[in-house]
Amino acid sequence: MGKSYDKVWENCLKIIKDNIGDQAFKTWFEPIKPIKLEGSVLTIQVPSQFFYEWLEENYISLLKTTIKKEIGASGRLEYSIIMQNSFDNSQPYTIKVPTSNKKALRNPSLSIPIDINRGSNSSIPNPFIIPGLQKINVLSQLVDSYSFDNFIEGDCNRLARSAGFAVANNPGKTSFNPLLLYSTVGLGKTHLAHAIGIQVKNVFPEKTVLYVSSEQFMQQFVDSVRNNSHNDFVHFYQMMDVLIIDDIQFFSGKEKTQDVFFHIFNHLHQNGKQIIVTSDKAPVEMQGMEPRLLSRFKWGLSADLQQPDLETRIAILEKKLYNDGVEMPRDVIEYLAYSITANIRELEGALISILAQSSLNKKAITIDLAKQMIDKFVKNTTREISIDYIQKIVCDYFSIAVDMINSKTRKREIVQARQLAMFFSKRMTKLSLASIGLHCGNKDHATVLHACRTVNNLIDTDKQFKDCVEKLEKKIKLQ
Repeated sequence: MGKSYDKVWENCLKIIKDNIGDQAFKTWFEPIKPIKLEGSVLTIQVPSQFFYEWLEENYISLLKTTIKKEIGASGRLEYSIIMQNSFDNSQPYTIKVPTSNKKALRNPSLSIPIDINRGSNSSIPNPFIIPGLQKINVLSQLVDSYSFDNFIEGDCNRLARSAGFAVANNPGKTSFNPLLLYSTVGLGKTHLAHAIGIQVKNVFPEKTVLYVSSEQFMQQFVDSVRNNSHNDFVHFYQMMDVLIIDDIQFFSGKEKTQDVFFHIFNHLHQNGKQIIVTSDKAPVEMQGMEPRLLSRFKWGLSADLQQPDLETRIAILEKKLYNDGVEMPRDVIEYLAYSITANIRELEGALISILAQSSLNKKAITIDLAKQMIDKFVKNTTREISIDYIQKIVCDYFSIAVDMINSKTRKREIVQARQLAMFFSKRMTKLSLASIGLHCGNKDHATVLHACRTVNNLIDTDKQFKDCVEKLEKKIKLQ
């Protein structure tokens, strides 16, 4: 024909580039290398079976038209498949696929790649094969309800939420890559990770986003080793535009899992793809993780989510009720927010329990019902009384607003209420004197000590005051 294989493929690429987006071209066609041209058969090398499947599922018509235009009506392709990032020395192998008759080999779902390993008809399953699901976008595994709209922002999570939103609107292009979200259980890191993925899909529908738990990733890796499909597993993950791995602390002590993730991480990061991981610890506190992996976590941003304050807890409950179209008395909402302080998941669980009890037994939602459900909900756990709750009980007793107790006023009744709040906070919480002072009008530890001494002195000398303290103590312990 007088043309070299390089020239033929170069001409093909010019046509292809005019017909698809820049990102798709860079991802799926730039890695291809022409190998040889014999008669009307052009052989091209692709990185893996997965890569081949993607081309044949998504670009078969374009390839067929382009090859025929450059080579002639009898033109066809052969693929030489090799894993560029392989962990062994496997040689490339070639499959013959006429572009004019591909129906026999085509599969309706990319979720079920075809194994063409040296002519074998056995199948190697995609890590996310789900019977009945036909499109790759179902593999995102994102939960629609975990969106930014449903994520309540407060002082406890503002940095993490802002960083997540920035990443979602410019994935892979900010300095927050990787983005590590960490907190103890039930504070919203999984919700935020899903929200980022959902926002990316909304803004960039062409991008491939994948959320996966660490346990799922590890199981897929073990299966890939067992099924001799290790390279396909690695390449599948290297194709992601945004990869979200939840609870990465479970990789601790798993050297081979960490090794394979290290290679996937490097590939994605070097190609400008976004990586998001969540953990129950900051990188500096992670045990059993390879130093080279920990150092990469520190390349981007580590943002923590802390326990929500009272206002945030109330807002979370109100948002949940609004989304469910349910009304609840304000005093019950506040009681829940005061009673469960450490875990959003428990807070929402208690709310659902109260709603279910009210609906099933046709009972009105009252403080008494809430107390019964809270007692059952946390029956086997020790609840730590919060400063917020102590302040509320003290202020209710003296009929003053909570804001007043934290103000700078020196009115006698306000000062006494403030001192009592400090006194009970020292006795009933594990917080330091400095922390108590900070929550009670931004006072120092010396002021808290003085307040405790004053209350103890009055208990010893004023019977009426002692009775007041005992009543308050009973009310606080009834939570």
